[in-house]
Amino acid sequence: MSDIFLHLPTQAQETGTVMETVLAFLSDDFLGKAVWMWMLFMGIVVALLVFDLGVLNKKDHVIEVKESLWLSAFYIAIAAAFGGWVWWSLGPDPGIQYFTGFALEKALALDNVFVISLIFSYFAVPRLYQHRVLFWGILGVIVLRGIMIGLGAALVTEFDWVLYIFGAFLLITGVKMLFMQGGEDKDIGDNPVLRFLKRHMRVTDEMHGHDFFVKKPDPKTGRIVRWATPLFLALLMVEFADIVFAVDSVPAIFAITTDPYIVYTSNIFAILGLRALYFALAAMVHRFHYLKYALALVLVFIGGKIFWNQLYGKLDPAVSLGVTFALLSGGVLYSLWKTAREPKGDLVSTAE
Repeated sequence: MSDIFLHLPTQAQETGTVMETVLAFLSDDFLGKAVWMWMLFMGIVVALLVFDLGVLNKKDHVIEVKESLWLSAFYIAIAAAFGGWVWWSLGPDPGIQYFTGFALEKALALDNVFVISLIFSYFAVPRLYQHRVLFWGILGVIVLRGIMIGLGAALVTEFDWVLYIFGAFLLITGVKMLFMQGGEDKDIGDNPVLRFLKRHMRVTDEMHGHDFFVKKPDPKTGRIVRWATPLFLALLMVEFADIVFAVDSVPAIFAITTDPYIVYTSNIFAILGLRALYFALAAMVHRFHYLKYALALVLVFIGGKIFWNQLYGKLDPAVSLGVTFALLSGGVLYSLWKTAREPKGDLVSTAE
């Protein structure tokens, strides 16, 4: 009995040491913010993904427009609540930058919806399995965007002049979008990435339910080997499409703020919500035809803002948010008015 009491102080000291170590770790700086802030964000994202797959979509089912809108509203509410916490804990400027980045990424990713629709149509992905591709695709986005944003932050921190390259790139991209002729068709079958994948992977000719891989005999050797299905190719093409669009969106949000935490969190929350909204947007993406001109003006404005910030001092974040919101809202409203009488263009694959 006395031995137990003799060991109590030692055990208490050990427990205290462990707690101090944990608290020190959580307080450590990682990319400009405490580790616990990053863990809080990732915990929210993991909880959302588990809730999505484990509760809302435990079984494959066709997501209709109404469900898509409700799910998107839920994600937007979570993103807005997180932005409110950023505003409260970090201050008004980071809060405004978060909401500006969120709105910008949401709008820029609309083009991605169109490309994803083309991918689903090309591979004849049944609507029953489209959410499965989008869900697993978001995991790749979380990792790939993290890598791109981390590299971007390192470059900006080490070399200030990289921001001028970002600004020039956004100006050129915006001007090109303004004068680009619309209606260009994108042939997924001619994509060099897809041709490379087909040459270097064993791919089945048909779908196998919701499976990404199946085991089948090799026609040359007769051995049972693993084959990728067209559903897996669709997933890889969706990931590749996100990388292409990130080339525009990542420099754009770095023009708003160079804080990796604000850049990453606003990016991921916007993409999470957009994937949820896909099934509603894909059915009416033709209604946003003129939004690209508003996006072009936003890119020109943000690119110019980089040069203004470097030469004349930092522009008020509220001005950036106001101009971005006004341009995007104007583009949406004008598009809806202009296309009100145009025929419906449902891009969601109707394969069963």
